[in-house]
Amino acid sequence: MTKDKLRLVVPWYVDNDMARGQQKIQSQQKNAKKQAGQKKKQGHDQKAAAKAALIYTCTVCRTQMPDPKTFKQHFESKHPKTPLPPELADVQA
Repeated sequence: MTKDKLRLVVPWYVDNDMARGQQKIQSQQKNAKKQAGQKKKQGHDQKAAAKAALIYTCTVCRTQMPDPKTFKQHFESKHPKTPLPPELADVQA
């Protein structure tokens, strides 16, 4: 079979299939790089970081505080009649 006859037998899209596969791979790599850049540009989530910092929870009203000093001040001002929890006994406000 000559080259001309072979072209008539083989569909036209077979020759382009390899090139399109390479384009697809390049497009995926470009998109991954773009997504990584956007994620890096976006930075971290401040709301999630702030929520993670709130580790002390008031046993009476379930309010969250970031440190024991603030927790003790809260407890003394908001719940003066309630006895101080043992974890706050040695904290200096």
